[in-house]
Amino acid sequence: MTLVAAVQMASGPNVGANLIEAGRLIQKSAEAGATLVVLPENFAIMGMQESDKVAIREQPGKGPIQNFLAEQAAKWDVWIVGGTVPLQASTPDKVRAACLVYDDKGVCVGRYDKIHLFDVHIEESGENYTESETIEAGSDVVVLDTPFGKLGLAICYDLRFPELFRAMHDKGVEIIALPSAFTAITGRAHWGALVRARAIENLSYVIAAAQGGYHINGRETYGHSMIVDPWGNVLDRLPQGSGFVIADVDRRLTTSTRRNFPALKHRRIR
Repeated sequence: MTLVAAVQMASGPNVGANLIEAGRLIQKSAEAGATLVVLPENFAIMGMQESDKVAIREQPGKGPIQNFLAEQAAKWDVWIVGGTVPLQASTPDKVRAACLVYDDKGVCVGRYDKIHLFDVHIEESGENYTESETIEAGSDVVVLDTPFGKLGLAICYDLRFPELFRAMHDKGVEIIALPSAFTAITGRAHWGALVRARAIENLSYVIAAAQGGYHINGRETYGHSMIVDPWGNVLDRLPQGSGFVIADVDRRLTTSTRRNFPALKHRRIR
């Protein structure tokens, strides 16, 4: 078995302050025994406006946010799924929302660029989100070989598209890391059901690391970071505020669940 953790934050526009808080929670997760730590979406910046993340975008392999992730992974001897980092896109007015994975030596061993972009108007609260104005969508499904099992990567709004997770299954996924920043309204309605559904459908663990609280820019995120096992059991959950959840991931449970309940072998439509 392996202890894994999902960090929850309420990030603001100050990158330095966010990195200090992320570092504190990575340390606490490592001291609790976690060997894999997942950070939330936008952990390094939740700007006053969407263009703020474009102003701090980094080149792949170079920049203070990426340096921070590499240093933390090596310092605490943990694997880190680095939420999202704003990396250069093909145009100067956009970023790639890149989920970077670092091994316990601080080496970047994987990258997933968010595919599904959150362009939504929520009438109940008057909130408008148009990620496509500042984010360039990715296209590749990513599943990595790790000491903990086959690790699939998805980000926030991706959660609503089960075909992405089926594509991960076709690549052998056993654990899914899901950095997120769900709104309070959509989170209350759908977050828990969707996270558990993706675990149940794919008979995989899901490590869902969320933003959770009130942000300086006026936004409220839902929180409820959780770790869910292949049978859909919520192993740990944090409703709101900064902190982390931690639980065991047991590949033997994944194997036995898939053997005893072979639903994935019964697929007829691909």
